[in-house]
Amino acid sequence: MDPLNTDTERVRALGDATFPTLALRHAAARPDAPAMREKRLGIWQTVTWRQLVERAEAAAAGLSSLGLARGAHLALVGENRPNLYVAMLAAQSLGAVPVPLYQDAAASEMAFVCRNADIGFAVVEDQEQVDKMLEVLASHPGLGHVVFDDSRGLRNYRQPQLLSFDRLIELGRGLLASHPGFVRAEIAKGSPDDPAAMFYTSGTTGTPKGVVHTHRNLLSMSAVASRMEGLGPREEVLAYLPMAWLGQNIFSYVQWLLNGFTVNCPESQATVAADMREIGPTYYFAPPRVLEALLTQVTIRMEDAAGPKRWLYRHFMALARRVGGRILDGDAGVGVIDRLHYALGRLFIYGPLRNSLGMSRVRLAYTAGEAIGPDLFDFYRSLGINLKQLYGSTETAVFVCLQPNGQVRADTVGPPVDGVELRVSDAGEVLIRSPGLLREYHRNPEATAEVRDAQGWFHTGDAGYLGADGHLRIIDRAKDVGKLAGGGLFAPKYLENKLKFFPFIKEAVAFGDGRDRVVAFLNIDFDACGSWAERRNLSYAGYVDLASRPEIYQLLRECVEKVNADLAADPVMAGAQVARFLVLHKELDADDEELTRTRKVRRRFIAQKYQVLVDALYAGRSEQFIETQVRFEDGRTGSVSATLTLADAATFPPAAQPLAA
Repeated sequence: MDPLNTDTERVRALGDATFPTLALRHAAARPDAPAMREKRLGIWQTVTWRQLVERAEAAAAGLSSLGLARGAHLALVGENRPNLYVAMLAAQSLGAVPVPLYQDAAASEMAFVCRNADIGFAVVEDQEQVDKMLEVLASHPGLGHVVFDDSRGLRNYRQPQLLSFDRLIELGRGLLASHPGFVRAEIAKGSPDDPAAMFYTSGTTGTPKGVVHTHRNLLSMSAVASRMEGLGPREEVLAYLPMAWLGQNIFSYVQWLLNGFTVNCPESQATVAADMREIGPTYYFAPPRVLEALLTQVTIRMEDAAGPKRWLYRHFMALARRVGGRILDGDAGVGVIDRLHYALGRLFIYGPLRNSLGMSRVRLAYTAGEAIGPDLFDFYRSLGINLKQLYGSTETAVFVCLQPNGQVRADTVGPPVDGVELRVSDAGEVLIRSPGLLREYHRNPEATAEVRDAQGWFHTGDAGYLGADGHLRIIDRAKDVGKLAGGGLFAPKYLENKLKFFPFIKEAVAFGDGRDRVVAFLNIDFDACGSWAERRNLSYAGYVDLASRPEIYQLLRECVEKVNADLAADPVMAGAQVARFLVLHKELDADDEELTRTRKVRRRFIAQKYQVLVDALYAGRSEQFIETQVRFEDGRTGSVSATLTLADAATFPPAAQPLAA
């Protein structure tokens, strides 16, 4: 038997496992194996398991010398960096609770979390995050220590709360010199039922809530998924999503310590694509918005390619859509000619395309966080990428439903994984019982009681149903699913995903509950639309100018009408075709509270903010003036205004349904 897999199974089998004990096990079993890599100044630097544990112990001792104690909260802010992972492990070694925050959040958002969680310590990446923490101090003086990883730009900062990560390590080594067993003794005091981390919800419908998870919560469901997918220490993972998102933590922290594979940190967000091609991850995770952006880049490149190359791409992609997913699933019904044809496509199109996406070595990929459009999902599987959907949430430690190999379909999220009970209420809401359920919402017993009933069922707020095959199908958020005035189903997320499949549409927001028809706001993808305009010699001065061009409106009208034609063939959704639309004069932005930090649309907020536009669409107007306040990157506020065109789109009669026999 492979000794690496033997070690991993022994680590997984620990009934009393905590994250620090898992790290110690890997360091003992494979001390010189790579635990992490970080790209710095163009060069990949490796951290072994022995080095990781030594640094985490020193950081833990340093934090203890500053006063961090069991049960206290420590904020983590920044891009994925080894020292931030070390800080997370160090806090857990002392029994403290790390609280990752979104690095692009404004100081006011961070201040809310710091006050709510009574945070006294923060470990941050760089000057930008230090500046935000110094702003937080004004409303939360309890923030006593801010440790920074990157010292560039901080030479003249003299605030007593600040110290470098290197200085923290020095303090820790000093303590360990006189008390060498101190950190190991603290680790031994830990229990799998202790709080391991706290993650704040995205706040789609209100104030973010702190979700408290124990070591057992997080490890139990990840262990089930790891066994199901055969994950082991040879996997390579790219950690490029926010640490504050539980999904990223599950894949690059929980499963990392569970399986002992290697986590790779890109140099910056701007180099993620290039770094991914260099690393060639074998295990990959991306929310739909990332997959949409990658597809848009592919589409732009192909539109700019020479005629013969465009023909080859379209020809082989048509074949891939027809048989690629079936070949990936091992369908024996695919004929020899199609298989040979597909193999030729792999040589000329699919292989180079996967390589350009950095997915040439991916053997398993997940998408989650929100619903993915079926066209987008099928595109990646048609290339031979084993992309699967999974279902879960921050409160459920991600893994609730997972698609087994050979049972992957665009319209389901798979059956419940081992250990999870699932049922659908009479109202159509998905209810869950699982070892991965949150311990509680921090300081919010009312909210905890609201989502978890006396029988232990967690109320997800999602509308869905279980098919005869045992697979769960999610329709939308229960609060968002509605009815049109004529009685037809209105599922806005479903419509929005279909619209966003087109590379020219970056974001969409649909309205229609209780109305006689559906209308939509659209955001253009500036790069895709800009490339399209330049090929046609259309000049434009910027985003607002491009978004208002009549040629762009015609382009988007064609996209909307293609969606409508597709909806007409669906007897359930035929009444939800988009009758009118507009192109917003600005991109929806988390800084303007229109999106959450995980890029989810705050539909109700947008409806209130742009009520005049919604009313104008339903009133049949052809144009409407709008002025909107915006927040710039440097924190200043200003306004943008425009007279928007309101356009009609063709709708189609529902397709005739065959008569029952």
